[in-house]
Amino acid sequence: MEITQNTANPTQRMTIGDFLLRRLEEAGIRHLFGVPGDYNLTLLQQLHDSGALEWIGTTGELTSSYAADGYARLNGLGALLVTNGVGALSALNGVAGAYAEHVPVICISGSIPLRSIDRGLGMHHTMADGNFDHFLRAYAPVTVAQARITPRNAVVEIDRLILTAWREKLPVYMELPSDIAYLEIEVPAAPLVLAHVPSDPERLQSCIAALAQQLSAARSPAILVDTDADRFGVVPELVALADKLQAPLAVINAAKGVIDASHPQYLGIYAGKGSEPGVCEAIESSDCLLAVGYRPIEVTTGDFSATLPAGTIHARAHAVDIGEDNYQAVALKEVLRGVIDTAPQVATRVQRPVDAPAARTHVEAAAKLTQAAYWQAVQDYLRPGDVVYVDNGTSFSILGLQLPPGCTFIGSINWGSIGYSVGALLGALTAAPERRHVLLIGDGSFQVTAQELSTILHHDHKPAILLINNGGYTIERGYLGKTEPYNDIANWAYADLPKVLHPSASVQSFVARTCGDLQHALAAPNDKLLFVESIMDPCDAPAAITRSSNLGAELDYGPRGPQHREHLQLRTGAAQI
Repeated sequence: MEITQNTANPTQRMTIGDFLLRRLEEAGIRHLFGVPGDYNLTLLQQLHDSGALEWIGTTGELTSSYAADGYARLNGLGALLVTNGVGALSALNGVAGAYAEHVPVICISGSIPLRSIDRGLGMHHTMADGNFDHFLRAYAPVTVAQARITPRNAVVEIDRLILTAWREKLPVYMELPSDIAYLEIEVPAAPLVLAHVPSDPERLQSCIAALAQQLSAARSPAILVDTDADRFGVVPELVALADKLQAPLAVINAAKGVIDASHPQYLGIYAGKGSEPGVCEAIESSDCLLAVGYRPIEVTTGDFSATLPAGTIHARAHAVDIGEDNYQAVALKEVLRGVIDTAPQVATRVQRPVDAPAARTHVEAAAKLTQAAYWQAVQDYLRPGDVVYVDNGTSFSILGLQLPPGCTFIGSINWGSIGYSVGALLGALTAAPERRHVLLIGDGSFQVTAQELSTILHHDHKPAILLINNGGYTIERGYLGKTEPYNDIANWAYADLPKVLHPSASVQSFVARTCGDLQHALAAPNDKLLFVESIMDPCDAPAAITRSSNLGAELDYGPRGPQHREHLQLRTGAAQI
């Protein structure tokens, strides 16, 4: 490895593969998830030889993409390695989810040799039609940038893609032809620096002045937070601003846990008519609402019942809308810091009433386990600093619980891909093994990606996996097909799976049929992997989940839909959380 001296920008000779691995490491990525294939083995051998990153082989490319997503949420950036075509398309769903959820993931596809592309040679894992751009085009709608690496563009494109993913908090896709990884090129000797593009000075100062004036003049300012507040690292600034203005803070459900629920200015989740008590009035009656990264869909707006005030200020990562004015080329963190310095301190405002603690229902140990008792037990089980995962289904009930301080919430709320959380659990466990990780999942979601439990066990991780076994897709029964067979799934002996997948693993498994069974299981020390299978009635669902499913059916199917036929929907009953 020869370094060229006496230049303003020293360079050195490196192979393309080694340079890529070096840049990933410099960007803070310590692990690479994926599945080996003949087109990516050259890079994998370089990874093995250099020890630059740790390889985490998964059971499939879909779960690799979920793992890279979960890893990025705690690490700031994640990466996966797949093979051409079959691997890339298997990972496409997970990368699309990262795009929808604003998570920076680098998808690297070992692709067909550049020689074959130049000569038009047919290769396996292609469409056999002579067109080698299909997968670059397939990834274009779900990534912010894409490129095929060549010896001529490798330095520019590798840096561009990594920096773009980090700056935009969105996934990127690169194809690395299998015959170029060992070719040497001249590369920068200096390390990659992750840095945002500086704000335009005039636009920044004008934006700060306008935003500070609007907030300072308001009688009832408020702040509404979406997930971008977390992705772009501005939560400390938003909390400091809320403290200075004595302004209430609310989140949408996708951003649960972003603001500490114990903070005196925190109100709760805003979802239109589905909001927590007191939140709707504070947000919708605000005379100066600052909405950060707000992206409304039916799942986050109470089925489109959310109504933000006229004149809401919309702040994004690199731009702010204030009235008729749009401020481009401004970094949100710099804007908020400037407003904190500029806006006057507000001594007091009318304090929001403190909600009384939710009434607890006494349950008998011998009583059959219900959703109501289950979620009450989960609330008691959570503790400060947990990483809490939710998958689609009745596990969305976690949105109605209060997370203790320091918890991180991981879910696929916008994208809603079932099975996401198992792969994400592997990724986040890899990024932060020192924290306690609690997976809340139903049997239907679990069956999609259950095989990744074997990788979790292989690496001796110790999460708590709390699984609801209720015979199928209960949330879908609320939409349509209360007792129809299409919402049923094959029953597994879920609690036995850890030992089947990894016989030598140290695991505690429990099957809970009664409230006492569940309490006993949750009292077990979490010094090894904990797997709790809770068996419940297929038609028992929390009222909020059933109500949301019923409304969702109206939106999805319209007035002529089959949901109006008798007994085709699971409807709100006695179960509550």
